[in-house]
Amino acid sequence: MEEKKQDQVNLELLMNIPLELSVELGRRKMFLRDLLNLRKGSIVELEKEASEPFDILVNGQPVAKGEVVVKDERLGVRILEIISPAERIRKLG
Repeated sequence: MEEKKQDQVNLELLMNIPLELSVELGRRKMFLRDLLNLRKGSIVELEKEASEPFDILVNGQPVAKGEVVVKDERLGVRILEIISPAERIRKLG
């Protein structure tokens, strides 16, 4: 019983660790001259189709796939798939 209580205390310590969640809609490789020609209103086409799920990253590592949703005029993320721990480990190597 004491071990279970200790595990709960350890888990509580982890709950306060800040993590950076980011969403990657797509990527694009560009030449420097093209980058320097960007202006307000320029459109940069991404290498992903609009209908494809995008990657959700935690501290730069993919953990899920999702889609953009709009709620009360704010952007949000709907999680479609959680990447399994085994798959995340495979992608690291």
